[in-house]
Amino acid sequence: MTIGRDGPAEYPSMTAVTFALDTVTAALDTLRGEAAAAEALEVVLLRLARTGVAALPDADAISVTRFDEPHPVTMAVTDPGVEPIDAAQYAAGRGPCLQAASTRRPVRAGVGDDDDGWPEFTSAARAAEIRAYLSVPLLVGDVDAAELVGSFNVYSGREGAFDPFDEKLMELLSTAASAAITNARRWDRSRQTVEQLQAALVSRSEIDQAKGVLMGMHGIDAEEAFAQLVAVSQRTNTKLYDVAREMLCTTTARTSAGAGTAPPPR
Repeated sequence: MTIGRDGPAEYPSMTAVTFALDTVTAALDTLRGEAAAAEALEVVLLRLARTGVAALPDADAISVTRFDEPHPVTMAVTDPGVEPIDAAQYAAGRGPCLQAASTRRPVRAGVGDDDDGWPEFTSAARAAEIRAYLSVPLLVGDVDAAELVGSFNVYSGREGAFDPFDEKLMELLSTAASAAITNARRWDRSRQTVEQLQAALVSRSEIDQAKGVLMGMHGIDAEEAFAQLVAVSQRTNTKLYDVAREMLCTTTARTSAGAGTAPPPR
């Protein structure tokens, strides 16, 4: 935060601090709202990134990298012009966002401060007229056993941008982003469980229908009908619900053709 400095200690002015904190607080209040719970993760992360740009006077763009995918991926970005900077780091396997991830600590410096260590990043940043950066890791879980899931990457076209206050502010936003990722995972697990239960109910229904068809057509009881289905499943190495589904499809086809009877399971 290079504007509003007051004295040699280079502390941000109270006006700048108040504005930044009010901006972040409003974003966190929105995140806690009921509507946010149903939003896509990318939408939440983009809103938090935009909040960071609004709260940090020196921030020209913010991207959010996610690391819990097979490869690092930019999940949200406020300005597409900085995406090549992220891509250069992912391709080279090095750069400030990857260092923030590996050390689990914020990385704050000027472009060119580490030319030898991050030449790909430096080249891409200069091409985008970026002069300073701040990368903050996104961690999920308890402090002692936190899981790394991504990073906030803040870019500025001004040299000497960003200070410890900016760093702390982005750490606060990273906590909110981590919570959003945790919620997204919880919703995804819930959705998968519901889908599995729905599939199980459909399968059970089809098996019961197949049993009923066999019982009605061949004068057998439920136990014998089920045993016939199981025998076919074991003999053909086919899941039981697939045997039932095939039999129902065959019965429907024969009925439509006027045959009127269900063949015994094969």
